[in-house]
Parts: sequence; C-alpha cells; structure tokens
Amino acid sequence: MKKRIQEAVQRHLPSAEQFLGDLIRFPSTPGQEHEAMQFAAQEFHKLGLQVEEVPLSDTLLQDPDYSNPVPDIKYDGRFNLRLTRKGTGGGKRLLFNAHMDVVPPSEGMENPWLPEVVNGILHGRGACDDKGQVALVYLLFKVLEELALPLAGDVVCHVVVEEENGGNGSLAMIRAGEKADACMVLEASEEKLYTSIRGAVWFRILFSGKAGHSGQASQTRSALLMARDAIALLETYHAELLAASRGFSLFDPFPNPMPITFGKLEAGNWPAAAPSCAVLEGVLGLLPNTTKEEVCEGIKQALAKGGQDFVNHIELSFMYRHDSSVIDPQHPLPQTILNAAAEAAIPLEISAMTASCDAWFYNNILEIPTVVYGAGTLKVAHSKDESIALKEIATSAELLTHFIHKFCS
Repeated sequence: MKKRIQEAVQRHLPSAEQFLGDLIRFPSTPGQEHEAMQFAAQEFHKLGLQVEEVPLSDTLLQDPDYSNPVPDIKYDGRFNLRLTRKGTGGGKRLLFNAHMDVVPPSEGMENPWLPEVVNGILHGRGACDDKGQVALVYLLFKVLEELALPLAGDVVCHVVVEEENGGNGSLAMIRAGEKADACMVLEASEEKLYTSIRGAVWFRILFSGKAGHSGQASQTRSALLMARDAIALLETYHAELLAASRGFSLFDPFPNPMPITFGKLEAGNWPAAAPSCAVLEGVLGLLPNTTKEEVCEGIKQALAKGGQDFVNHIELSFMYRHDSSVIDPQHPLPQTILNAAAEAAIPLEISAMTASCDAWFYNNILEIPTVVYGAGTLKVAHSKDESIALKEIATSAELLTHFIHKFCS
C-alpha cells in the first residue's frame, strides 16, 4: 500500500503544481476570492466529486461571532465550496477545511501573483497560506480517485473565504451545520500535528484628544500620547495574563505563545501639532485557561487603569474573537494520524500552534474533534518570501491518504 500511494502521489503532483500556480494568479484577498472560488469549483468538478457552492449572505454581518477588521465587505452572491467524496456507507465521516483568501502582498514582494518554481519550491502569495493546502486537497482527491480505496465513510472538505480576517467563511459553514466524526483544518504545520491551538482577540481603540500647536502644550491633549499610554497599559496586562497562562505542556516550551502585537497606529498630519485623533489596532493571544470574553473584559479593565478621564476619551471595539481549540493528544483522532504517519514512514510529532485559526469553530461550536496539519511552514507565511516545497505537498498527501484509509474504511 505504501508504494502504491507514493507512486500515485508522484504521478499527480505535476497537476497539483499546475493547479496551485493557477490559484496563485488570482489576487484573492479577503472579500475578493470569487474568481478563485469559481475556478476551483470547475477544477474539483473534473475530479468526479460532489461540488456544492454554498451561498453566502449579508445576514452573516449580524452574527455575534462575525469578525470585521476589513470594512464594507458584502456577501450576497459569494460562496464557499463543499466538496464530498461519498463512501459506501457505514464508516466514519472525515472533514477537512482550507481557505482560499490570502493576505495582501508584502513590502518587497515584486510579483506576488506570479507563481515561480525554483529548485522544487513554489513561490507566490498564498503558496503555503493557504492555497498550498487547497492544492493538497486537490492532490489528495486525485490520489483517492486513482487508488479507488474502498472507503465506507465520506471525505468532505470546506474550501472557505475570509480566514485571514477572522474566519467568516468557516463561521458561515458551521452555522449551516455539518456532521462529521473528525475534522482537520489544513494550515502549514512543519511536520507537526497541532492538537492545541491558541485563541486571539483583535482590538481597535479610537482616541479623542485636543489638537494644538507644539508651543501650546498645556492647551493640548495629544491622542498619539494617549495611544502610547494605552500600549503600556496593555503590555502590563499581557505580561500578567502570560504569567497566569503557564502550565500547558504543549505551550510551555514557547517563551511567548500568546503575544500581544500592535499592528497599526494612525495619528496626526504635522510634526509640530498635537493630533486630536488616533487609531490603534492590535491582537492579543490567549491560551486555554481563559476565554475570548474574559480577555475582552481584561482589556477593558486594563485601559480603565488609565483613569476615568482617559476612559472617557477612548472608544474600544473588538474586530475578531477566537477561543482556543484543544483536544487531548491521546484522543483517537491524533493517535490514528500518528499511526498513519508511522505506517508511511513520515516524521510527525504533536505540538501546539501559537497562532489562531478556524479550528475552534469546528471543535468548540460543532463539537467535532479537530486538529491542525498541513504542508509547508508558517515561518514564510505573510512574508515576501512566502513559498512551499512541492515535495512537502507530496509528503502530506501520502500521510493523509494513509490516514483516510485507516479512518474512513
């Protein structure tokens, strides 16, 4: 079986490479995935799969877990994909998730939408995050088709929009409902299987000060300096939260598995004038000892330490709220995957993911045991050097074919 799988993967790897290159040519930033999704639907239809275009609706904007870091996105007329390879019946149903959206090009990225293969490594925006994982699904279905493995259970995949800005595509899919015995969210994982995935809260703070000339400092209140003070207050809160979040064996090896990041600060239009307005945006990670609601309240309380007058001149909102996603490493799902890796002679170890992703939607809300795994490494994601080794896509396809044969038979 091992040799048959390897040979099938190698036969179909060139077509997966072509598929990935074609996907990269679509500039599918959040809200702009439609053409890429249409192309993918056409290509998956050719594999004999059941391909469903699951419509999106502007009603998603009203969902309490909707994320809105990107303004003015609309949903009517857009869709997610639901791909199904039907089993013979009576077996376990396995669900995959991968996302089509990508972050905007990085500074210094000359040709983000032009795929280039150098020494077996494919470069381009989305190569590993997450179009490389969509290509992994494509390769996986082609291998399953050739091998004609007698699977009793269904293999289903959600290809979704808007993971990068909070998981709105996956949110829409879980609100529609899905039943499965296990779920794997496909993200680059560097030969690791993530059973613990941290959560995150994205925040935006608007500061209202009093503008004025630099020579009239006593008559002004700089919104920029207010943002500076808020950063200090939130860094103190983060340090306290991090100290209280130790004791998780998979997270503890990381010095800071739940960082606070201040990603945007806008203020002022003249060096010699105190600005009256400032906007600060950032993200604070969280581990399984706390919830997104508790962290939102913790941020509020941290800012309150600036005093009532300070609080009266700020407006705090939350753009994105994810809980952590955790299953026991001894659960049958990760253990079956480890056994499949051993059968395929592919290195794999259980670890924790120090970034946030869509796993919690499936694990926490639908209560489907969920792990994260995929080809490539997140070290190059969201960077000008984003890339994926084609051999890593092949290796992941081999492992997942062994896993599906074990799980769905």
